[in-house]
Amino acid sequence: MSLISQNVGSKNRVKRSNTDEPAFLGVNNSNADADEPAFLGVHKDDEGGIESDLVLSKTKKKRKERDELLEKQLEIEEGKEMKKLENFLFGSLYSPVEFGKEEEKKDSLSFFLDRSVGSVEPGYEEDAELMRESDIEEERKAVWLDEEEEKTKVNIAKVNRLRKLRKDEDESLISGSQYVSRLRAQHAKMNPGTDWARLDSRSRNDGLSDDELSDEENGIVLARGYKNDNAYDDILRTNEDLVVKSRAKLLPGLLEYSRLVDANAEDPSNGPINSVQFHQNAQLLLAAGLDRRLRFFQIDGKRNTKIQSIFIDDCPIRKASFLPDGSKVIIAGRRKFFYSFDLVKAKVDKIGPLVGREEKSLEVFEVSPDSSMIAFVGNEGYILLVSSKTKELVGTLKMNGTVRSLAFADDGQQLLSHGGDGQVYHWDLRTRACIHKAVDEGCIHGTALCTSPARNLFAAGSDSGIVNIYNRDEFLGGKKKPIKTIENLTTKVDLLKFNNDAQILAVCSHMKKNSLKLIHVPSFTVFSNWPPANSAIHYPRCLDFSPGGGFMAMGNAAGKVLLYKLHHYDHA
Repeated sequence: MSLISQNVGSKNRVKRSNTDEPAFLGVNNSNADADEPAFLGVHKDDEGGIESDLVLSKTKKKRKERDELLEKQLEIEEGKEMKKLENFLFGSLYSPVEFGKEEEKKDSLSFFLDRSVGSVEPGYEEDAELMRESDIEEERKAVWLDEEEEKTKVNIAKVNRLRKLRKDEDESLISGSQYVSRLRAQHAKMNPGTDWARLDSRSRNDGLSDDELSDEENGIVLARGYKNDNAYDDILRTNEDLVVKSRAKLLPGLLEYSRLVDANAEDPSNGPINSVQFHQNAQLLLAAGLDRRLRFFQIDGKRNTKIQSIFIDDCPIRKASFLPDGSKVIIAGRRKFFYSFDLVKAKVDKIGPLVGREEKSLEVFEVSPDSSMIAFVGNEGYILLVSSKTKELVGTLKMNGTVRSLAFADDGQQLLSHGGDGQVYHWDLRTRACIHKAVDEGCIHGTALCTSPARNLFAAGSDSGIVNIYNRDEFLGGKKKPIKTIENLTTKVDLLKFNNDAQILAVCSHMKKNSLKLIHVPSFTVFSNWPPANSAIHYPRCLDFSPGGGFMAMGNAAGKVLLYKLHHYDHA
């Protein structure tokens, strides 16, 4: 077979060499090579062109795929760079940490031990015990030892004050080292440390200590997030209160307070301040006086920014008061009319004179707690009842003597009045009838009256400086004896004011400098450190407590509104 194939090939080569025709004309030659297909000989150039086109298309595809991969890699790298930049600029605000997906740094350790909760990796318990023992030995190892302590002998039975160091009655001589250790133990016994300050205290994990139990009995509870004793490190990671006081009682004796920036420091008054009052949101304070201006301040204790000032042209302001719902301000003076200022619309309305009345002054009034009624002091013992919605006279009440002061009770359902006959009247505003009246003990002319928002108390002041504090239920029941009589003022009582929880009663007189006393109501004693000795409060004219009790504002005749922070109260 091999020989035949070789000969056939040689014959064909001979024939092709003998012919002078071109290669492409040998297609129709009958002597052509039968083993080789005719079209292969004809299109050799075309075959080479097709192969080159295929190669070019493949290389283009490869280049295109390579370019796409490069673009994707560049986008990924750019995204990583952007994330790194965001983390550098903004921390983890926009890229929260995903545990287990962080890229490990090349220079960082490949592992670490977490000892935050006292856990030990499995298989390392023995090493951990050895480390703890070595640490304890290093901590307990003394830096310096006195060799004379072992040689020294101390007779603890001979000295009276050392006998408490004995363990047995017959014990007398002990070594110097034992003497030192027993002295230390006695000192620790007599001066116990605070357990909450000991980070290495393990006994607290077993349960609550006696101090913690007593704290719970006193109404002191752990703040949210600190019920787990193991979370010592969390104390420095939050700004929450560590201890929350609930139902705390104000202690008598000394009042903890601090003087703040004057409430009207940005715009002091040119005349005496006759009214100061906090809004129900505890941030807005009004101040009004004889300079005919009503000013509003935002109280923060630092800047006390002025918000607005309103000038009343024809009425020097004797009294201004918010409606309890906070929507309007009632402004009155020694005029037969009064004003209503709408806080929402910033509009002032002039109201009056009242139909059928001839009063020339409406400067003394009180607003009911439900914001439905305004009671004005009228002439000849009359009390004028005006609707706060329609601003019209809806009724009158008549006392035997002149009216000097008013106070609402029972959420506006009852009204108390005090005046020239020395008697305290109780009125039922639903029936417009007097339900009770009795003489204020020791009073000739009543000048001030105030009811407490809690504990059902009321206080009555007279022109002699005497203030009587009554329980209203007992007073209505026929008991005429006051619970306590305050005799710290020597001039006419012009103002009485309870704070929000009725633990403080302010007693004020306009006729004498620094004549402002603060009474601790539960004990009925005067705070000894008030008024301040160093700073004169001048002639006090008006006073108010913030709704939360944290601030106390006092206006004086010099046109200033003094602001104080009462530290017992946490909120304004």
